[in-house]
Amino acid sequence: MLMLWYPKCTTCQKAKKWLDEQGLDIQVRDIKLENPRLEELRGWWTASGLPLKRFFNTSGLQYKALGLKDKLPGMTEEEQLSLLATDGMLVKRPILVGDGFVLTGFKPREWEEKLG
Repeated sequence: MLMLWYPKCTTCQKAKKWLDEQGLDIQVRDIKLENPRLEELRGWWTASGLPLKRFFNTSGLQYKALGLKDKLPGMTEEEQLSLLATDGMLVKRPILVGDGFVLTGFKPREWEEKLG
């Protein structure tokens, strides 16, 4: 499994600790240092079955600075994906990518259902 995270994010730290406690073998990738590529984001979004908005870090400084709350509704999905691919700090974290699933944000119950 791959977990995209920002090491300074407390939610990401909790998710990493939880995964470690489960004894799961995961690969971690710093979302700020190695931004998700457009192709990855498109694949994860498709696999997740989630609305694309769930991939945006709506509480992040970048999201607010760019006024995305008002801009996203007028953007195509391709434009939104391209925007996400420009800056890892725009992307919701952590993201957990496994065989046949993609989870955004850390919700222990949801993660336990998928991994348990």
